[in-house]
Amino acid sequence: MKIKALLLITLFSIGSVYSQIGRQARADKKYDNYAYIDAIEVYEKVAEKGHKSVDLFERLGNSYYFNGEYEKAEKWYSELFALSSDVPAEYYFRYAQSLKATGNYKKADEYQLKFYQKTNNPAGEELMKNKNYLDELRKNSDRYIVENAGVNTEFSDYGSTFKGSDVIFTSARKTKDVFQKKHSWNDQFFTKLYTAKVAEDGKLSDAQEFSKELDSKFHEATPVFTKDGNTVYFTRNNYNDGKKGKSDDKVNKLKIYKATLKDGKWDDITELPFNNDDYSVAHPALSADEKTLYFSSDMPGTLGASDIFKVAINEDGTFGSPENLGSGVNSPLRETFPYITDKNVLYFSSDDHLGIGGLDVFESKMNKDGSFTSVKNVGAPVNSAKDDFGYIVNTKSHIGYFTSNREGGVGSDDIYKFKENVCEQVLKGSVTDMQTTQALPGAKVSLFDANMELIKAVEANDKGEFAFEENIECDKKYYVRAENTDYETKEINVSIPLKSGETRADIALEKRVMPVENGTDLAKIFDISIIYFDLDKWNIRPDAAVDLEKIIAVMEKYPKMKVDIRSHTDSRQTHKYNERLSDRRAKSTLEYMVKNGIERSRLTAKGYGETQLINGCSDNVKCSEADHQKNRRSEFIVLSME
Repeated sequence: MKIKALLLITLFSIGSVYSQIGRQARADKKYDNYAYIDAIEVYEKVAEKGHKSVDLFERLGNSYYFNGEYEKAEKWYSELFALSSDVPAEYYFRYAQSLKATGNYKKADEYQLKFYQKTNNPAGEELMKNKNYLDELRKNSDRYIVENAGVNTEFSDYGSTFKGSDVIFTSARKTKDVFQKKHSWNDQFFTKLYTAKVAEDGKLSDAQEFSKELDSKFHEATPVFTKDGNTVYFTRNNYNDGKKGKSDDKVNKLKIYKATLKDGKWDDITELPFNNDDYSVAHPALSADEKTLYFSSDMPGTLGASDIFKVAINEDGTFGSPENLGSGVNSPLRETFPYITDKNVLYFSSDDHLGIGGLDVFESKMNKDGSFTSVKNVGAPVNSAKDDFGYIVNTKSHIGYFTSNREGGVGSDDIYKFKENVCEQVLKGSVTDMQTTQALPGAKVSLFDANMELIKAVEANDKGEFAFEENIECDKKYYVRAENTDYETKEINVSIPLKSGETRADIALEKRVMPVENGTDLAKIFDISIIYFDLDKWNIRPDAAVDLEKIIAVMEKYPKMKVDIRSHTDSRQTHKYNERLSDRRAKSTLEYMVKNGIERSRLTAKGYGETQLINGCSDNVKCSEADHQKNRRSEFIVLSME
């Protein structure tokens, strides 16, 4: 651990920016043959008359929110929360975003915090509130199978990297060199780079010194190689060409050096231009496209003891200016040993954040804009009560390595091999018309993470099908949103299980603008399955009034429309009783609509009792309550539009 401590430098904190994308395409098409109902227009008229329901306010709020009209959305979400707080967590987020648009930041923060609490988001004070985090970290212990890598000695072995089919690592082991120098601070030898063969199961063997040309009389460590194997970046004490550099306070800092392979030998060893005698720069890591170098440093601008930085590698071989990865990654303490995969997942070690002890390995995914997602602890058994760092992984074989000074090791620091038990999931579904069940090709389908951050958007194929085959993590919650012209936007939440497989997320959309002609049942358009009355009664209940107001709003829009009200019962009770009860209910419905402004001449009403059952649940047939419910329905049939 002590040799490694000379090379430690840091990164990572929590920070998430919630962004919401929502512009629903509006119909530009002209309809010549039918009249159309704008469902949101109807809902708004119903609500403005003073009628209230959770469903009504959810739909109204969503209709404006998804169109980016946040001020209008705020009005209806406000009504929603005044009526009920028992709504899905995403409504807290949408309301908070809408409140910000109106300048009400205090209340927005209140609902944003409630959203964090409902979704267990590790932001703000949640770090202090999560008292069971250790249980969470340890429950993932079956993600990895960990064992000794096979090349450890009684000395410090750490800092491995891939080079083709081999693994290059750092070691303070004893060599045959009789003049091998020891560091006076810990009485261990100065570290050198070694190469090892990799067996099919990932075990390392046949460790040999890697290169005499790269060796100096001080420490060499943590290399990273370009894919062609001809360029290496590595960490070394401030020493090159026989010259030893020191800071103003007389400390020999760390620097990153670059070397190129020429005629089988490493040559042109040069320090990178952003090194400095007064601070350390160490532990290089290359992006998959080799255009970005990540490293650890305590240079000016560091947020903690050490941070993770990145720097652009230009086409001409020059370098840009180092950039701190920011508080979304770096913390007030130490972040160090970065490694980034070909899938743009950043791994690093930190002694901040919620950890098991010492340095823990964390991961964070890079977003398209180059920012990183919230930090996640990879959990046990990779992490232990001691220091765990230097994590690397082959994303194809899922075999990797890390270093730890945990109990039971061979030396002060040991390299461990792991096999990752990968849980792979695909999220698939289809988008259909709720009424006709027909596929909706071209529908836009967006995938959001649990924090409502957009991950990806796709179009449904000619069968209305869509699939998200990447970025789906097991044991995670996602939101899937479907949008299509003339339909109400719909969003569902999906929980991915902790096992490999396929998860379905089928979405049926309701028509937002629907054709009306003779014979249309307005109840089906507005999903009114039944106008509710109290048992054996025919007085209009308040919850039934909300649905009736939808029909009234349509008839007000089309003053020549005539509607036949039809009431049906199930087969329970006698035929005569059911016929009388349904007729009274139909006529009670008519009277309510007349009382609320619809001319009597435009309405007819009749009860059909149990004479028009839509399934086999007739007398003496055993049926479920759900099957009986299908027969207890109300219909509002358009007789004419003229």
